[in-house]
Amino acid sequence: MARPVVGIISNSNLLNDDYPVHAGGTMNTDAVHDVAGAMPVLIPADPRLATTEELMSACDGFLLTGGRPNVHPEEYGESETEAHGTFDRHRDRLVLPLVRACVEAGQPVFGICRGFQEMNVAMGGSLYPEIRELPGRMNHRMPPDGTLEEKFELRHDVRFTPGGVFHQIMGAEQVRTNTLHGQGIKAPGARVTVDGWAEDGTAEAIYVSGAPGFALAVQWHPEWNAAGDPVSRPLFEAFGAALRAWVECARPGRLRTA
Repeated sequence: MARPVVGIISNSNLLNDDYPVHAGGTMNTDAVHDVAGAMPVLIPADPRLATTEELMSACDGFLLTGGRPNVHPEEYGESETEAHGTFDRHRDRLVLPLVRACVEAGQPVFGICRGFQEMNVAMGGSLYPEIRELPGRMNHRMPPDGTLEEKFELRHDVRFTPGGVFHQIMGAEQVRTNTLHGQGIKAPGARVTVDGWAEDGTAEAIYVSGAPGFALAVQWHPEWNAAGDPVSRPLFEAFGAALRAWVECARPGRLRTA
C-alpha cells in the first residue's frame, strides 16, 4: 500500500524581502515523513488555487501548521485591533472550510499553534488576541532571541483530562512542552473539547467531540524534534495511524496501489 499523503498548509512569505513564496518549515515535513510515516505535500494557502473538494481528493489528511499571521477576528465576530497582529486572509478562507469538511467526513486533520486556533474558529469558537495581557496568565510567546534550540525549549507543563483522549495518546496525565504563541482560545467552538491546559489555565490541547476521524490540535509545537521527543512522537504516531486507517477503510473513490 502506498504511503498516505498529508497536505501541509503553507504560509505566505517574502523571500529576500521582495519575492512572494508559499513556505513551510522542514520540521513539519520531517515529522510527517519520519514519524507519521506519510508523504508530505505543501499546500499553498490560497483558496483561488484549489477547492476544498480538490484538496480532500488529493490528500489523505492535513497538517495545519503554525504561522506568524493570526486568524482574522472577523471570522469569530469581533473587530480587528492592533493587538490582533498581522493576518493572512487567503489562509483563513482556505483552511476554515477545509477543517469543517474534514471533521464531517472523518478525514484526519491535525492542528498546531495557529492550526489549533483555526480548528477552534472553524467550529465557531473565538480567540484572545494576546494571552500575556490577561490577569494571571504567563507569557506564552517565543523568546525573541537565542538559538532555535533555545526558542523551542520546554517551558511549561500541560495537564490532560484523566482518562481523556490526550492522556490515552501520551500515556501520562501531565507533560512538558514548548510554547511559542501569543493568542489562545477565548470560547471553545461547538463540539470543541478542551482536553489539556497550561499551568495558568490556557487551553493547550483540543479535539472535536463526535468527529468520526482524527480531529486533534495542540497549542505548542510538537513538530520540533518530533522523532526524539517523548511528547511529540506519540502525537505524530497517532496521526499516522489515523491516516492509514483512512486509506484502508474510509477513503472513497480513489484507487491505491502498492
